[in-house]
Amino acid sequence: MSIEAPPRLLELAGKSLLKDKALAIAALEYLPSELFPPLFMVAFAGRYNKTLKAMVCAWPFAHLPLGGLMQTPHQAILQAAISGLGVLLAQKVRPRRWKLQVLDLRNTGQNFWRVWSGARAHVYPLMGPVAKDGVRMRQPLAPLVVSIDLCLRGRTQDECLTYLLRWATQRSSLHLCCKKLKIFTMAIQNIKKVLNMVQLDSILEVEVNCTWKLSTLEMFAPYLGQMSNVRRLVCSHIHATPSKEEKQHVTQFTSQFLQLHHLQKLSMDSPSFLEGCLDQMLR
Repeated sequence: MSIEAPPRLLELAGKSLLKDKALAIAALEYLPSELFPPLFMVAFAGRYNKTLKAMVCAWPFAHLPLGGLMQTPHQAILQAAISGLGVLLAQKVRPRRWKLQVLDLRNTGQNFWRVWSGARAHVYPLMGPVAKDGVRMRQPLAPLVVSIDLCLRGRTQDECLTYLLRWATQRSSLHLCCKKLKIFTMAIQNIKKVLNMVQLDSILEVEVNCTWKLSTLEMFAPYLGQMSNVRRLVCSHIHATPSKEEKQHVTQFTSQFLQLHHLQKLSMDSPSFLEGCLDQMLR
């Protein structure tokens, strides 16, 4: 019979502090930087959403890997984090201690959080520099980045993605970045709306799993050409033999490969529509 380990003193202190919301939020200004991640985990587990919002505002590191804590998207927590970003974006200058540059919503694992939940508290190397406590000098705001992986599937988007995209369209000083893009059965017009909000040069991997017509592939082509840093491209289920009139659709698609200087892997399960165009793609 296994015996569950008792809560650590730091965890108990965090739970006690979070019981008083006003006190917890006020304490953030004086909280040592190394105590932010453990307290954030306690607030996350207890769904103290207003405190989470305040902690996003005061986060003393460059990177906040929130997605590592969320096994599945949680709209209330996402709204709290996004609201915190909104507070930062509304300011013309930011106190130096507030270092947040990237809110990472990708499921990148929990390595960072495991480090901070251990017995030793030290600055995680990926988090960037931390300003000294109490320093309140002003500096210009840098663009804030929200990093996500996109899976576009079905006629409707999931609620969390819909909320994030609606919020992002209202903030010109926010960069929405995506490392992995997967496209399934979604209307091309909806796909274009999403891609218009994303920094396309941030995309490294693309998977297209759609039974597209060649005319639809042509509409996607200009977006592909802007994904200048893509390393991996997979296209499946595009079964078509172009007529003479449709050759221009294929040419528009293949011409984009001249912009993909970092492409390392190309996979197509039905490349017959590319007959006569491979020289344009591979030169």
